[in-house]
Amino acid sequence: MSSAIGKVAPIVAGPGEGEALWFMDFLATVKATAQSTGSAVAVIEHLGPRGAGSPLHVHSREDEWFYVTEGELTFWVGGETSVAPAGSFVFGPRGIPHTFVVSSEQARFLLVTEPAGFEGFMRAGARPAERLELPPAPSDPPDIAAMSALAAEYGIEILGPPGIPD
Repeated sequence: MSSAIGKVAPIVAGPGEGEALWFMDFLATVKATAQSTGSAVAVIEHLGPRGAGSPLHVHSREDEWFYVTEGELTFWVGGETSVAPAGSFVFGPRGIPHTFVVSSEQARFLLVTEPAGFEGFMRAGARPAERLELPPAPSDPPDIAAMSALAAEYGIEILGPPGIPD
C-alpha cells in the first residue's frame, strides 16, 4: 500500500477548472499535481493549434502518456512515427526519446506523467493564461538554450527541435 494513501483528498476538476497556463503554443490546464496526488501523478489538459508540439526530448524521472480527446497528433517515439486521432492512447516510457506535433487544425489531449513533477517544468516555462484560449502567436522563436537548461533541472534532456525527425 502506498504511503501517499490517506494524505491526499479526492479531486474533481470540471471543464475549464484547474491552473491555466500558456506553455509554448498550448493552453495547458493543470488538473492534478504532485501536491494534490501525493506525487503519484500529474494530469494536464492541452489545447493546441496545427503545428504546435514539443522539442525532441527524453525524460529521466517520469513516464509520460497521452490520450487524444479531439483532433489528431503525430508522435515520434523511439524512432517510430504514429498518427493518433481522437480516442488514441500513446505511452512514452522514461528513457525513450519522443516528440509530437498537432497534425489537425487543432487538438485537445491529456498529458499524464507518473510520478508527478513535470508540471513544475511547465509552470517554470509558462505564463499564466490570460484567457481560456490558445495563447497569442509568439513574436520570437523559442530560446532553445534557455528551455534546455530549464528542462535539465527537471531531468529532461532536449535532443532536438520541435517536429517529427526524418
